[in-house]
Amino acid sequence: MNQDSPKSGLQLSERDELLRRIQELEERCRRAEDALRISEERNRLLGDSAPFGIFVIENEGRVFGANQKMLNMLDWPSDRDVTELNVLQYPPLVDSGVAESFQLCLEKRTRIVSDHTCLRTADGCEYLRYHICPVLETDGRLSGIITFVEDVTELKLAEETIKASEKKYRLLFESAPVAMIERDAGDLKRHLEQLRAEGISDLHGYFNQNPQEVARCMGLIKTIDCNTAFLDLMEAQTGDEFDGEFRPSNNAEDFMRMAREIILMVADGNFSDEREATFMTLKGTQKSILGKSLPLSGHEDTLTRIIIAMIDITKRKQAEEALRASEQRFREQALRDNLTGLFNRRYLYQSLTDLIENAKANGSVVSVIFMDLDHFKSVVDTYGHLNGSRTIKEVGTTIRETLEKPAYAVAYAGDEFVVVLPDFDQVQAAEQAKKIQARISSHVFLRDQGFEVRIRSSFGVATFPYHADDMTNLLATADHALFDAKGSGKDTVKSAKDIGS
Repeated sequence: MNQDSPKSGLQLSERDELLRRIQELEERCRRAEDALRISEERNRLLGDSAPFGIFVIENEGRVFGANQKMLNMLDWPSDRDVTELNVLQYPPLVDSGVAESFQLCLEKRTRIVSDHTCLRTADGCEYLRYHICPVLETDGRLSGIITFVEDVTELKLAEETIKASEKKYRLLFESAPVAMIERDAGDLKRHLEQLRAEGISDLHGYFNQNPQEVARCMGLIKTIDCNTAFLDLMEAQTGDEFDGEFRPSNNAEDFMRMAREIILMVADGNFSDEREATFMTLKGTQKSILGKSLPLSGHEDTLTRIIIAMIDITKRKQAEEALRASEQRFREQALRDNLTGLFNRRYLYQSLTDLIENAKANGSVVSVIFMDLDHFKSVVDTYGHLNGSRTIKEVGTTIRETLEKPAYAVAYAGDEFVVVLPDFDQVQAAEQAKKIQARISSHVFLRDQGFEVRIRSSFGVATFPYHADDMTNLLATADHALFDAKGSGKDTVKSAKDIGS
């Protein structure tokens, strides 16, 4: 007979169920503990792997937790629990002034960034930067402080190096014998980037269509500093208020061109080319300079610091201009007759050949007049060779006064002259010859010498392509026409078509 009652069986079942639930609870607790342990281990690893020190502080200043890097920075003994540390009382922190920063954070409840010397000199550490941040609850209550500490030794050394470099740069900048000015084009660069963002890709065309924008853009460039050599270049007097801005030269177009070049240089970031510019000094002197621009290191992207070195090339430009003028004079002298100032035969042969080649290409005409003075030997015999030369000179002036460019006259030889008439047909050329003839016959020569000399002249006219096909034959045909005019009684005009008539 079974001694267990139904009631006893029920109690056993309830006990087993309770045991099962207890076991499940224990398993969940174990898993939670494992997860917490893993999380804590992971956090510890993250904290110890961080490149900076981390520690958490309670309101009274006691350290609640710290990573290994922070313990090393604090030089805290390894055999003591870090929770024994109070940052408001720890002598190294008090002596270095860090404790005051913690106290200020607790009182002001605001983030504090503070630099201090290292608490230990191991590993070459000299400076620490503390980022002290209050931890606030949702209701505003302060529950503690979390602090991040980084070794800024290299940063400090870099800052000191930069300061020393800047000081050396300033010394070199100020004492440089070359004119230098430092400018900030950051605002201009941002403005140009904005224009491009608005779809203006062709800045060159934009400024051509909106010239007023050039002045506006130049106004965005700020002058930071300039050296003594630059002030000397600008002829600034002691006590003058000078903003470092360039004054336009007398040629406004040249200045606008220079301004557009500067703006586009900033837009493209192209600082490789040297540029010539002309501007006015404070005394109104026009100066020419050769300039080279270069962004200072570290400012290549922002262009907030650009150094511009300038060499005064005013005297060089003046010398070059004088040399060009001299060369031009020499070239003209080589192609002109010394007595009359008219062109000589060297110029005639070069120029007339080119004119005929051009006429062949475009189907135009070129006429020449060959002329000489009638009975000129009697003038020389009567008044002398010197007055004969003076007469030739006056004849050259008379001929030149009858011509309009591109027509020109040539002192050919003695009392012989050639007149070249581009785009003149033979009728027009004959009319021009008669005009010269009338002017010579009406002129009184050697009046300045106290004489009254009258002269007559003869002319031969030939036209390309009707009478010749090249320069040599054209001159020969005109000379033949002149010979015919001389043989017909002189003081007349003969065209090539009249020969043999």
